[in-house]
Amino acid sequence: MKKLFGLWRAGGSHGQSNLLENGRVAIQQDVSLDGGVWTAEGIDPFIVFNLDPAANFGALAVDLDIKAIEGRLTPRLFFMTKKGFTQAASGEMRRVGNGRYRVLVYLTEPSAALRLDPAAAACTFRLQLLTVSRVPARTFFNRAIRNGAHARDQKPRPKWMLKLARSMLKSGVGFEIADPAVMGKRNLPQYARWIEMYDYADEDRDVVAGQVGRLSSTPLISVVMPVYNTPQKLLDEAVASVVAQIYPHWELCIADDASTSAWIKPALQAWMQRDPRIKVVFRSDNGHIAEATNSAFGLASGDYIALLDHDDLLRPQALAEVAFAINQQPDAELLYSDEDKIDEDGGRRFDPFFKPEWNRDLFLSQNYLNHLTVHRAANIRAAGGWRKEYYGSQDYDLNLRILALIDERRIVHIPKILYHWRLTAQSMAQDEGSKVYAVDNAIKALNSFLANSPATGHVEQIPTTSWYRIKYDLPEPPPLVSLIIPTRNGYDILKKCIESILTKTTYSNYEILIVDNGSDDPFTLDYFRQLRDAGSVRIIDYPHAFNYSAINNFAVTQAKGEVVGLINNDIEVITPDWLTEMTSLALRPGVGCVGAKLYYPNDTIQHAGVIIGLGGVAGHSHKTFQRNARGYFGRLMVTQNVTAVTAACLLVRKAIFTEVGGLDEVNLKVAFNDVDFCLKVAAAGYRTTWTPFAELYHHESVSRGSDDDPGKRERFRSEVIFMKEKWGATLAADPHYSPNLTLKYEDYSINID
Repeated sequence: MKKLFGLWRAGGSHGQSNLLENGRVAIQQDVSLDGGVWTAEGIDPFIVFNLDPAANFGALAVDLDIKAIEGRLTPRLFFMTKKGFTQAASGEMRRVGNGRYRVLVYLTEPSAALRLDPAAAACTFRLQLLTVSRVPARTFFNRAIRNGAHARDQKPRPKWMLKLARSMLKSGVGFEIADPAVMGKRNLPQYARWIEMYDYADEDRDVVAGQVGRLSSTPLISVVMPVYNTPQKLLDEAVASVVAQIYPHWELCIADDASTSAWIKPALQAWMQRDPRIKVVFRSDNGHIAEATNSAFGLASGDYIALLDHDDLLRPQALAEVAFAINQQPDAELLYSDEDKIDEDGGRRFDPFFKPEWNRDLFLSQNYLNHLTVHRAANIRAAGGWRKEYYGSQDYDLNLRILALIDERRIVHIPKILYHWRLTAQSMAQDEGSKVYAVDNAIKALNSFLANSPATGHVEQIPTTSWYRIKYDLPEPPPLVSLIIPTRNGYDILKKCIESILTKTTYSNYEILIVDNGSDDPFTLDYFRQLRDAGSVRIIDYPHAFNYSAINNFAVTQAKGEVVGLINNDIEVITPDWLTEMTSLALRPGVGCVGAKLYYPNDTIQHAGVIIGLGGVAGHSHKTFQRNARGYFGRLMVTQNVTAVTAACLLVRKAIFTEVGGLDEVNLKVAFNDVDFCLKVAAAGYRTTWTPFAELYHHESVSRGSDDDPGKRERFRSEVIFMKEKWGATLAADPHYSPNLTLKYEDYSINID
C-alpha cells in the first residue's frame, strides 16, 4: 500500500491521503472510514491531493462523498497542468445523490495533483470519500456528446463538441459535467429533486449510527405526545417513527385524553409491552390538548422535551440530529428543525419549510418554529407548562413565555427536514382558517408577552392570514426624525418624492434635509428656492465628486434628529403611516436598521429585504413578485429580521450610525455601502428589521443613470471584490435565509443546482 502525503487545509492544517489497493483515494482525517469533520477557512478554501502521474491521464471518473455541517458546498475540481492550477483546467462537480458528487474528466497529459475546492467560503463539512478511477475513453466522449445533445432528439450539437475540443487543447483537461443519470432527474418536481440529491437516505443510517456512537454526551430526550381518538393506522405510524429512531436514548411519553375509540387503550398497552421506553398515562377526563400535553410531560424524565403530534412522523435521524446539535452547543435551551408535509397515506412529501436561524421578529409575527421543537425540560417547568385557556395556540404561548426566560443566543436551528406534518381533513396544515380560535388565542398570548416586555404595543391580525402585526407604541412626544435625501438635479422625481412625504406622512416630528450634490438644472434650483422660502425643507450643499457614502455621512453630521432616515430622491410614499411604523421599530431595544417594502411603479416588489450571498454578494428577496403576493411562507406579509436592507429607505438611530462609523466612503462609494453598513450594525450587536407595513414606490436608479461605461463597471467590480474580502465567510451563510434555498435566484426557490 503506497502512502501519498500532501493533503492540506487552507490555513495550514495538514492531513494525509492513502492510495488504496483498488486505486481509490480515501480521505482520512481521523483514520475512520466514515469520514472526518473538516473546517474550511477564508475565501476559496481548498485541499490538494498528490496523484501518481503514470496512472492519472486519459478518461477518469472522480467521485466525492461530502456532507455539509455548516455553510454551503459547491465542490469544484482543479487538475494540475504545466500552468499549475488554473480555471481553464477546472470543472464544477454535479450532485448525483445525497452528498454524492461525480464528474468525468479527460486529461490529455499526466497530472501530478488534484485540487478540491469544497466551497466558495468558510464552512464545516464531513469529507468521507474521494475516488479517482479510470473509465473507457468512449464513456467520456459518449456522455460528453449526450451532454451537448438536444433533450428531444439526443442529437449532438457540433458547437458543444467544438467547445469541448478547444478546452482540451487550451488546458489539457476536458470536463463532462452533466451525467445523463442526473439529467434524467432534472424533470422531477423541485422538492422531489431536492430529496433525491440532499435528503437523508436509508444508506446514511450506518453513518449516523456511527456518529451517535462517538458522542461525548447522550442526553435523554423525552418525546411528548398527547393522543385523542387518533385513527389506528396514523397512531401506529407515529409511535413507530419514534421506535425507529437511530438515536437510542429516548422515551416516548403518551397521554391518552380519555379517547372514546375502544381500540386505543389496548393498542397503546401493546406498544408499552413492545418497548419499555414507551410510557402511557390514561386520563379519566377529556381536558383537551394543553392538559393532555401536561399529563404526558408529567411522565418525562429527560433533560430535553421533543413535541410530536399524534398523527405526524419523525424522520429516523431526527433525535440523532438533536443530540448532535446539543453536543455542539451544550447550553442550548430551545432547538427547532425544518419540516415538510405528508399526505394521509404517507406516500407523498410536499411543501417543505426551510426555516431561517433564530428570527425574533418573524417569530413574533408567526409561530414559524412549529415542528420539530425541542425544549429544555427545566424551562417548561419554570414557565408553568401548557395553559388550556390558549387552546389551539398553546405551544406558541409556551414558546413566548420560555422566550422571556432564556438567552436567545441559545436557540438552535437544525437546517434539516426532521419532521413530517400529516395533512388530514382535521389538520391546520390543510386549512389555516379552520381554527379561528387559535388565531385569537395567539393574539392573546402575544399581548401577554408584550405586557411583560420593554417595548409596549398591541397586536392585530393581518387581514386574510393567520399571522400577526405588532404595533409598537411611540414615546410622547415622538422623537425628531431627520430624512436625508441626496440629489443632483432630477427635478421631476425629486419633487414627486418631497411632495409625497409632505402631503401623505402622518408622523408629525420630522425634518427633510436635501443634500445638493452640484445641481445646475434651472428647474431644480428654482424648486430649492421655493422649498427654502416655505421653510419646510433644509437644503445643504455637498460640492464634491459623487460619493453616496460620503454624502450621507456628511448629512448625518448636520441632522438634528435622534433618528436618521436615508432616503433616495426617487422614493414616493404610499402608506401615510410609513414613518410612524419605521420609527416605532427603530426605537425598540436591540434594533439597528429598519427597512421598508418598496415597489417598482408597476406594483411589483423591488425590495423586501436583502439576502447576503445572493448573486455573489447580496440581492433583494422576492424581486418582481406581485404586490399582493404572500411570499415564501408569508415572508412578504410579516415583520421580520433580515441581514440587510436597502438605503433607498432606511431608518436607524443616529447614535448607532455614529457608533459603527457610518457608511464606508473609501471602499464603497456607490454599491453595497448599505449592505456593509447593516453588517457592521449587526456586528455591533443590533438586528435589522424589515416591515411590509411601510410601503413606498422606488423609481430605482432613475437619477443615477446606467452603469454601462467602463469606469463604472470597474468601480463596481472593485466594490464586489472588497465586499468578498471583508465579509467572505459571512456572505456564504445568511442567518435569515436557509442554506437549502437558492443563491442564484431571488424567488426563495429550493437549491437544486
